[in-house]
Amino acid sequence: MSLHERPAAAPVGEAIPHESAALHVTGHALYTDDLGVRLQNLLHAWPVGSPHAHARVTGLDTQGALALPGVVRVLTAADVPGVNDAGVKGDEPLFPTEAMYHGHPVAWVLADSEDAARLGAAAVQVTYEPLPSVITVREAIAAGAFQGAQSTLARGDVAVGFEQAAHVFTGEFDIGGQEHFYLETNAALAHVDEAGQVFIQSSTQHPTETQEITAHVLGLPSSAVTVQCLRMGGGFGGKEMQPHGYAAVAALGATLTGRPVRLRLNRTLDMTQTGKRHPFHAVWKAGFDADGRFTALEVTLTSDGGWSLDLSEPVMARALCHLDNAYFIPHVHARGRIARTNKTSQTAFRGFGGPQGMLVTEDILGRVAPLLGLDAHELRRRNFYQPGEATPYGQPVRHAERMHDLWAQLLERSDFRQRQAEVAAFNAAHPYRKRGLSVTPVKFGISFNFTAYNQAGALVHVYKDGSVLINHGGTEMGQGLHTKMMQVAATALGVPLSSVRLAPTRTDKVPNTSATAASSGADLNGGAVKDACDQIRANLAAVAAGTLGVHPDDVRFEAGRVFPLGHPERGLDWKALVHDAYHLRTQLWAAGFYRTPGLHWDRVAMQGEPFKYFSYGASVTEVEVDGFTGAYRVRRADLLHDVGDSLSPLIDLGQVEGGYVQGLGWLTLEELRWDESDGPNRGRLQTQSASTYKLPSFSELPGQFNVGLLERATETGVVYGSKAVGEPPLMLAISAREALREACAAFGPPGRTTPLNSPATPEAVYWALDAARAARPQEVPGD
Repeated sequence: MSLHERPAAAPVGEAIPHESAALHVTGHALYTDDLGVRLQNLLHAWPVGSPHAHARVTGLDTQGALALPGVVRVLTAADVPGVNDAGVKGDEPLFPTEAMYHGHPVAWVLADSEDAARLGAAAVQVTYEPLPSVITVREAIAAGAFQGAQSTLARGDVAVGFEQAAHVFTGEFDIGGQEHFYLETNAALAHVDEAGQVFIQSSTQHPTETQEITAHVLGLPSSAVTVQCLRMGGGFGGKEMQPHGYAAVAALGATLTGRPVRLRLNRTLDMTQTGKRHPFHAVWKAGFDADGRFTALEVTLTSDGGWSLDLSEPVMARALCHLDNAYFIPHVHARGRIARTNKTSQTAFRGFGGPQGMLVTEDILGRVAPLLGLDAHELRRRNFYQPGEATPYGQPVRHAERMHDLWAQLLERSDFRQRQAEVAAFNAAHPYRKRGLSVTPVKFGISFNFTAYNQAGALVHVYKDGSVLINHGGTEMGQGLHTKMMQVAATALGVPLSSVRLAPTRTDKVPNTSATAASSGADLNGGAVKDACDQIRANLAAVAAGTLGVHPDDVRFEAGRVFPLGHPERGLDWKALVHDAYHLRTQLWAAGFYRTPGLHWDRVAMQGEPFKYFSYGASVTEVEVDGFTGAYRVRRADLLHDVGDSLSPLIDLGQVEGGYVQGLGWLTLEELRWDESDGPNRGRLQTQSASTYKLPSFSELPGQFNVGLLERATETGVVYGSKAVGEPPLMLAISAREALREACAAFGPPGRTTPLNSPATPEAVYWALDAARAARPQEVPGD
């Protein structure tokens, strides 16, 4: 069978619960911080954070801390035997001599209890020389404070495109960041065994990189460090790069003291010390012909990278590659640059720059549609990619017709046109409340921008009793990857799902793994698991062929039975076959490997085919806005998303629902605020808890929530015909923001553009609707 073909009655495609669902809801699921109680003489780590956004450390006195009961050691740069850096770019000192953001840890205290460690951290005397700081993107732009490479994506000649345009518009747009707010904060637990092997339990999306960073901090080879990730209580990209330093601190403490070390950030520390989704600033110029089709787009994107590079360069690359979203733009010139500010180093977040790039163009279309005399949904449809067209970076848009079909299906399922009339009637009858209805598309590329990361490994064991154990390089953060991998293995081996068990992700079982990110976890690890299972199955088929008297190619494996093609009644029991194969000295384990084929990317020229395929989707959202306060509610949302042939439909439905709600939070609720004053708290994160940072909750869910997966959507060349589902659904929430724009516009006269800030909080919505209302002609008494 090819990679995408699946047998009949296979475990893949079954709507089964998450493999740890029962453990989650009963509280029996173990996380990194649950494991420390099993260790004797455990030490706890607490940071000594800078009270300045930018300052030089001129003195560090640890004696006060060491004099306190329970304090065992204070870790400083002098204790590092290897490289004092926790990043991959060499710009993130683990123990800095220059604090680069408010709360930046300059030392760590180890103590017998967390309370003692916290008191010890407060007793460490640090003297600082405050330095000038840059807090906002606009401050960075004015100061010329940039970092990393500046990228340019270009096609055609925008000057020619603007000459051809019947309409040219310009504008600016600021996009807010987003806190990951995973339920489990960053945590690491390290100890050293009798052989000197450093073993780390870490809540990390990238165990291999956590291993590598820890090893170079300790001055050890990677083989001397093992990292395990049992599971995460959420990640969303925030645990792709950020956990490495915490694991290194715990490992350094364990190495120096000989005692296990636990490091767990509380919510405030996690919010103030870890990176967020990158805020963006965009300046744009767009041209359209007389029919409302793009002729040219010129954009400068500036992201807020924070104090170090982290993943800001690939985030910007993906943002540039998703400016087009689902639209063909013949002439494009887009420039990307990364601002350096004195804030946490902004990092990966579900969508990885794609949502920001996509939102810029969706905002443009939402702004200019009334100026062109078109409904926004019609303007979007007219600009869709057609079969045979390619992106600005040169990748053909495969299955472009799928976006058209999906769009038409969704409009019909959601009764879009009938509801447009109902919304118009409601707005005409209600002067102080207005409704908005919008539909937006998603086209999201799947694969890592960095081609080398598109590989994965797996280790599959079949034991003599027929039971199966899987190890793979992906991490489980609640997204259901382990569930899917068990289904893939059961399908490939033709055994019941109950026969398959999955072991925690460990670097000494599957080495050199990529991060579980870029929505590629199931594609990559599924390919590797299937490869290992196919090797074992081929070995077993050879044994069965001898017993059954057929060619190995004619042996079938299904539901724990092994039989000749077309003759299930002549079958063998799986367990009996495994037993016989062992006694014939047949290899019953295999290491699998998968590399995504067909990818090539020139990151300097910004040209090539960086993505294996595109995931498509669309959403319709209806909102109602209060004209007195700007408060709003989402009345209904209809989502239709392309996941190919789903590996696990229940898991995928949950991912689509969750992605939409998280996107709703980013676009309408979650507002990060730093102190931008010149006072003593300049640079301090002001929204550092759930009491000041508004997260979506049940009350923000759409009153009516209809979610569907596109049918008959097999994706060839991908494991069992499936498509990624982690990141693309987040951008379905753009329709909610655009619906809010439509509602705000309804307070004013037609034919007028309606700018709307992002996030579109109730305050921002009120400002937008009030501006629209102010544009209405004033009624003259007696008229």
